[in-house]
Amino acid sequence: MKFLPQLLFALTLTFGTVWATTTQDLPDIGDSAGSVVSPEYEQRLGQAVMRQVRQHANIIQDPEVESYIQSIGYQLAANSDNSQIPFNFFVMNDPVINAFAAPGGVVGINSGVILNSNTESELAGVMAHEVAHVTQRHMARTFEKASQLSLPMAATIVGAILLGVANPEAGQAALAIATGVSAQYQINFTRANEEEADRVGMQLLARSGFDPHGMPAFFERLQQVTRYSAGNAPEFLRTHPLTESRIADTRARADQYPPGEYKSSTNFKLTRAKLQVISHNRPNDAVKLFEQQLSSDEYPDKTSARYGYVLALTAAENFSKAREQVHILLNDDRENIAFLLAAARLESAQRNFPAAVGIYREAQRLYPDYRPLVMGYARALLDAKEPLEARDLLRKYGQDHEQDLAYYDLLSQAEAETGSPAESGIAKAEYYYLSGDTQLAIDRLKFAQRQTELNYYQQERISARLSQLEYELELEKELEL
Repeated sequence: MKFLPQLLFALTLTFGTVWATTTQDLPDIGDSAGSVVSPEYEQRLGQAVMRQVRQHANIIQDPEVESYIQSIGYQLAANSDNSQIPFNFFVMNDPVINAFAAPGGVVGINSGVILNSNTESELAGVMAHEVAHVTQRHMARTFEKASQLSLPMAATIVGAILLGVANPEAGQAALAIATGVSAQYQINFTRANEEEADRVGMQLLARSGFDPHGMPAFFERLQQVTRYSAGNAPEFLRTHPLTESRIADTRARADQYPPGEYKSSTNFKLTRAKLQVISHNRPNDAVKLFEQQLSSDEYPDKTSARYGYVLALTAAENFSKAREQVHILLNDDRENIAFLLAAARLESAQRNFPAAVGIYREAQRLYPDYRPLVMGYARALLDAKEPLEARDLLRKYGQDHEQDLAYYDLLSQAEAETGSPAESGIAKAEYYYLSGDTQLAIDRLKFAQRQTELNYYQQERISARLSQLEYELELEKELEL
C-alpha cells in the first residue's frame, strides 16, 4: 500500500485545518472527541480513504470472499453501541498477518489473518478488535490528546499512527520526529486504545454469538509461533503490540463469560480453502496441497479440502478431474451455494456458457438475492451473448441492494451491448468514482451527456450526478488526494 504515506500526510494536514478553523461549529455529540473531529467528517474521510484503497491496494474482489468477510463484520457492527456507522470491510491479498481500521468505518483484513485462524471465532476476534477502534472513535480521541501539545506535533503524531497501519517502520520513524516526551505520550495513549479495543471487542464477540476465547487464543498462538526479535516480528505484532499482561487480561475477560459450544461455520472453512488457492501463484501447487489434505488422515475436513481441490483444478485447467470432484461435492449437498457456484464457474472456464447459465438459473431459485450468484450469473449471461437478460437481472438487483464496483462494471457492459450508450456511460462513471478516479467519472458523464438519444430523465440524472461529483472533486483537491 505504497500510496498511504501521501494519503495520510494529506489527512493529517486536513485534521489540523479542521481543528484550527471549525471546532466552534461542530455539533455536540456527547463525547470530548466530537469537539475536534465530527462523526460526519470522519465518515467523509473514510469514503476518501476507501476510494484510494480501491484504486491502489491489492484487494481481493472475489464476491464470495467479500460477502463472507462482510457478513462477519456487519454482524459485529450491528451488536455494537454505535451501530449507525457505515462500515466497509474488505480483504487484502497479503499473507502477512495484519489488520487495520481507518476513519469512517474502513476495516481491512489481510488474507493472512484468515489463513492463520484455526476457528471462525479467532478471525472474528481480530475483526471485533478493529471494529472497536472505529466505534470508540480512537482516531478522533488520539487527535484530541495530541492537540494538547501543539498543532504541528499533533499532525505528526496522528500521521504516524495511520502510517504505522501499512508500514510500521515508517510510522515509528514519523514518531521519532516528535520529541521524546511526545513520543512516549503517544505510545501510552496507543496502549490505552489497544486495551479498550480488546475489552469492547470481547463484548462484541459475545453479543454476536462468537467464542470470546477466540481473541486471546489468536493472540497467544501468534505470540508463541513468532518468537522473533522486534525488528522481524509480524506486522500485526508491530501495529498491535502484545504483552504478557495484555494477553492475560483478554484471557481473564474471556473466562468471565459462561462456557458454550462454538463451531466454525462451513462458510469460514470454504472461504479459507478458496484463499489458499488465491494465495498460490501457481495453481498446480495448490492442487498438490489439497491432494495431500485429502489423502491425510490427520486432516479431517475433507469437504473444504475437496472444494479447494475443485477450485485449484479449475485454475490449473484440469477440467475433467475438477468435474469429477465437483460431482462428489454436489452428491453430498446438492443445494450448497458454494458448490453450485464452483460448478458454474467450471463450465464457464471451459466456455460452456449455456451450461453455466443453466446452473446459475437453478441456483437463483434457491438463493435469489445472493450477491456472488447474481454477479456470476450476469457474467455468464454476457458471455453467452444474452445481454438483455443480464441487464434486467442487474437492474432488478440494484433496486434493493448496494451497488459496488463489480455491479457497475457488469451493468455498463450489459447496457452497452443492449444499445444504451448513455446508460452504459452512467454506470461506468459510477465504476470510476468507486475506483477512486473522480475526474475520470466526471469525464465519462460529460461524454454520456453528449449522446443524442438522451431523454429528459437521463439528462436530469446526469446533470444532478455531475454536480455531486464536481463537488466531491473539489473536496478531494482540498484533501490533496
